[in-house]
Amino acid sequence: MVSLGSRIRAAEKQLNDIFLAKEEAIRLAMIAVVAGEHMALIGPPGTAKSALIRSIAERLDSRYFEYLMTRFSEPNELFGPLDIQAFREGQYRRVIDGMLPESDIIFLDEAFKANSAILNTLLTLLNERLFKQGSKSIEVPLLTVFAASNEVPQSEDLRAIYDRFLLRVYSGNLESFQFQELLRRGMAFEKGREKVNTTINADELRKVQKSLLSNIQFPEPFLNDYKSLCFQLRGEGLSLSDRRVVRCLKLFAANALIEDRSRVDARDFFVLKHVWNTVEQRELLNEIVDPVLELFEAENPDSKNLRAETNIEDMVQELKLIDQSLRQHHEMSELQLFTQLKNLNDIKNAVATSNDSRAKAIDAHIDKLLSSILEQGRFDGPISN
Repeated sequence: MVSLGSRIRAAEKQLNDIFLAKEEAIRLAMIAVVAGEHMALIGPPGTAKSALIRSIAERLDSRYFEYLMTRFSEPNELFGPLDIQAFREGQYRRVIDGMLPESDIIFLDEAFKANSAILNTLLTLLNERLFKQGSKSIEVPLLTVFAASNEVPQSEDLRAIYDRFLLRVYSGNLESFQFQELLRRGMAFEKGREKVNTTINADELRKVQKSLLSNIQFPEPFLNDYKSLCFQLRGEGLSLSDRRVVRCLKLFAANALIEDRSRVDARDFFVLKHVWNTVEQRELLNEIVDPVLELFEAENPDSKNLRAETNIEDMVQELKLIDQSLRQHHEMSELQLFTQLKNLNDIKNAVATSNDSRAKAIDAHIDKLLSSILEQGRFDGPISN
């Protein structure tokens, strides 16, 4: 039988063909499902948060529940209406058939807009997998909950529910040089796709969740490195509670399982870049975790690199478009100048991560183009391949 890891990676490949530059978000969502932890997608509207979660759910043979939250949402809209017959008999319980308590995968869009009546029930459900039904608390089959929000919740009342989402993933707009590919994939997505074959079963995932930490090894050097990273993060002021430190072990193990490894190693530390509390902390996490990942990649050149390789051709085409624009506009307005400078800076940053042999030449070409724009308002030389 094909391993669960192989099937998950096959699903990831399909998703990566649909969604541009979402490799890490897709892998982290799969890690959340395997580990049984919850994930929040934070970012501006229109950055594929909802579409991504729905597409992931389509590839899982599971019961799926989705709801768009508002401050006017009622508990019965999520947890089911009151059982009138039971109420007449003096019992208070809900009809939960097909509702959130009976679901495996749950997606709460604008999750942090929920009112206290819903939040109080969600807190127990997310953390303990229990739902109060009358005088009893019943176990729910929940695998994971995904939340989406345009911003990090600021209210003290929402701190507890936000803390239940161990993974926080930022979903931003794409760079300018990815625009053409975005349009191509976007049109393909809007035209519709063939029916997806689900090969990842909810019951199988539940069994994996229960035995995950028993089946994946944690070498002593890895744990020592993890300890150092945790104390470094805390030293920089990032709140990382003991509970979250322990739960991150499941995330490391889940990534190893997806890659068909029997033990964790330093490449699994990439998940630590997504345990931030505020969007501003992302840069700090990158500065601390990236050197560890780069060292591992340097010492293990054959290891798989989750990050997508920068598409040099997209950048060359974007540079040509900029060149064409500059030739047509000998004098640029401040807005045009700012736009071109930003576009070139985006390309320059992306080229820096590329292993393509042309990267250095393109970087030098961008420097020349930047100087020319600042000095003349246009560029006189052709963009070469």
